[in-house]
Amino acid sequence: KSSKRKAFNFELMEAMELGHQLSLSEVILFSALHRRESRGAHYREDFPVRADRYFLKHTLVFQTPKGPDIRYKPVKITRFQPEARVY
Repeated sequence: KSSKRKAFNFELMEAMELGHQLSLSEVILFSALHRRESRGAHYREDFPVRADRYFLKHTLVFQTPKGPDIRYKPVKITRFQPEARVY
């Protein structure tokens, strides 16, 4: 049984962690739906091939009062050229 103090209240900590996990899950799903390509383990039947021209980028999601705001940042390729991974 947990303490009622905030520092050792494990039920409260688990509830807060669950909220964060749900928020992160929403961001992952939102990002996946906006990536209109297949890449690595991310496969979409409606977009079965890679689209490096548009999606060789880092996906950034910002939480706003209106909901998630998705942005992309170009990948800086320094050592290894990207290549398709086949699973």
